[in-house]
Amino acid sequence: METITVKDKKLELDENGFLTNSNAWDRNVASYMAAVEGIQMTEPHWAVVNFVRDYYQQYQVAPPIKLLVKEIARTEGSQKANTKYLYTLYPCGPATQACKIAGLPRPNGCV
Repeated sequence: METITVKDKKLELDENGFLTNSNAWDRNVASYMAAVEGIQMTEPHWAVVNFVRDYYQQYQVAPPIKLLVKEIARTEGSQKANTKYLYTLYPCGPATQACKIAGLPRPNGCV
């Protein structure tokens, strides 16, 4: 397994670059993971990350993309309530990249 160090915290990653221990996550880890992914975190990015983390903590699974789009409509407005907007935030896939940055396991169905 690969390890990274963020602010003196040594963290293990799985073979796909996801944290193996989501409890080790914090905003510093998220910012580091985002930088590795080539993403500069903005408030809309954090809104997605916070939503997927909250959803995961409640249901132990990443939210379906349709639910994520519905949440974006609620927080960012209906004009941004589509997957195209989510891809502007997370170009390599909103579900996969948001979960990686949020310190969550790789979502089911992602190849």
